Amino acid sequence: MGGSHSREDLEISDEEEEEEEEISDYEDAEDPDYQPSRTPSSSVDEVDAKLKALKLKYPNKNSSLKNAVKLYLHIGGSTSNAKWVISEKLTSYSFIKASQVADGDDPHGDSTDSLWVLKIGSKIQVKIGMDMQLKMLGDQCRVDFVSEGVWALKFFNEEDYRAFVKKFQDCLFENTYGCEATDDNKLKVYGKDFIGWANPDTADDSMWEDDLFESPSSGTPLRRSQDLREEFEEVAGGGGGIQSLTLGALDNSFLVSDSGIQVVKNFSHGIHGKGVYVNFSGGRIKGGSSSSTTTPNKALLMRAETNMLLMSPSNEGKPHSTGVHQLDIETGKIVSEWKFEKDGTDITMRDITNDNKGAQLDPSGSTFLGLDDNRLCRWDMRDSYGIVQNLASASTPPVLNWTHGHQFSRGTNFQCFATTGDGSIVVGSLDGKIRLYSINSMRQAKTAFPGLGSPITHVDVTYDGKWILGTTDTYLVLICTLFVDKDGRTTTGFQGRMGNKISAPRLLKLTPLDSHLAGVDNKFHGAHFSWVTEHGKQERHLVATVGKFSIIWNFQQVKDSSHECYRNQQGLKSCYCYKIALKDDSIVDSRFMHDKFAVSDSPEAPLVVATPMKVSSFSISSK
Repeated sequence: MGGSHSREDLEISDEEEEEEEEISDYEDAEDPDYQPSRTPSSSVDEVDAKLKALKLKYPNKNSSLKNAVKLYLHIGGSTSNAKWVISEKLTSYSFIKASQVADGDDPHGDSTDSLWVLKIGSKIQVKIGMDMQLKMLGDQCRVDFVSEGVWALKFFNEEDYRAFVKKFQDCLFENTYGCEATDDNKLKVYGKDFIGWANPDTADDSMWEDDLFESPSSGTPLRRSQDLREEFEEVAGGGGGIQSLTLGALDNSFLVSDSGIQVVKNFSHGIHGKGVYVNFSGGRIKGGSSSSTTTPNKALLMRAETNMLLMSPSNEGKPHSTGVHQLDIETGKIVSEWKFEKDGTDITMRDITNDNKGAQLDPSGSTFLGLDDNRLCRWDMRDSYGIVQNLASASTPPVLNWTHGHQFSRGTNFQCFATTGDGSIVVGSLDGKIRLYSINSMRQAKTAFPGLGSPITHVDVTYDGKWILGTTDTYLVLICTLFVDKDGRTTTGFQGRMGNKISAPRLLKLTPLDSHLAGVDNKFHGAHFSWVTEHGKQERHLVATVGKFSIIWNFQQVKDSSHECYRNQQGLKSCYCYKIALKDDSIVDSRFMHDKFAVSDSPEAPLVVATPMKVSSFSISSK
């Protein structure tokens, strides 16, 4: 089932002649299957027209009531009975320190005395943070947010609205970085080259626009009629719950479960079929000299997708691993277990990835990249002389050869990484920083983007290196790496220092209602661009997973500065225009298949969505 984002941002009616405290003329009506649409139906258009034609009546503003607002609550979730109701016809808000919250009333319990809290009347006390998912609707003088429910504040004039937004953003900055939102502190946090991130209204967005229109084949025309359609759903084989999804660009893709690896077939309409199954026995991978391991948390295809490297955490609950298992896909057997070692000392890695976007298609590939908290390196399965190691006669696990890289002294706290088509590297960190390394050096980043306060849990990059997509728990951050160098050439932050001509990033977020429906413990994970491995082709969509939702954004739409989502916003531009593929169970992973599987009547290759027990394939129709 598919859909787009919800309509809780339709105008709230202020007609108050009814006896009941509800807005009878406004109903956030949605299908029971949760398939809201950004393009309003004719009935919704009629409701909008009726609301705009009303003579709005506000209660007399009490001159003694400071920060007066009207408070609404959204009820009914995604059912056909969903609507906004008036919670408080007239109340007030205040920004207070957690130390001012009455004993026992701390809304989170873990707040320190120095954190800012938003207090609204006697009903709401919420710590100010990105998890509030606050959405600005400037044309309605209104903000929506999440706090154990979905709420809306309606202000009585634009001046009051703007004053609230300014104070909220200042408090958010202070809660995030631990210092007041002064110009000097913003300069310290972001750096002089990134001051446009602190003041995005003054940032240069020309690079977003230049890339948007630079090539007729660079993206999909914006069609409101594009829609998601589930082609089929298949129960996974093998009896174990799916833990990860590894897509191939050739004949097969792979479902890694807690009992083995299921090989499935690639088709133009998705993946399905049950092929070879490689079993794990008792939590161990068969083969190798030391087969004790947990379920692999990373599977990496190599050598024209005939081999797979499987990396498993050494200790439960931690991602670090002391080595990898090499699986021969054609025989279905583990042929070796490799150790990570540097200068005779065992070391760990937290992530591995291919040398570049298309490296898994190279039949002779023997190298791959590794990442640990403070290490970035390239591993070679050949020995130090470039000779293939004899796995059959090895009495001890063969050792991977550290060909080059860098072991940082401390403080980098690397979390995830990805590569471009030419092998440049992007690395995300615990402090939210995103670093760009050229193909020539892993020692010093060419560009280091400042963090926005949330750890980067996953990162992806386009084939051409022009765009970075970082995943955090509550939002995605899209960064443009393009800049004009001193010689007047347009290049990327992988090739040189970007100086101060840096575009502000854009955030991709859920609406407050969708965030609430996704669940309090559900977080964004694994955001990806659609998959291309050729020069001149442009990724068309972005996909991320949160709870039972697979969220899809149109890449061209996000880049378009005139897009409706960006109107009447203050601060960093946030895009709420997306499609939702909803499943009945928590989604493990969502990925677009390789671009070669796109068919003539679809602008995109199929989207594959995996839950623990099922795999579904969706198409994006252009009809």
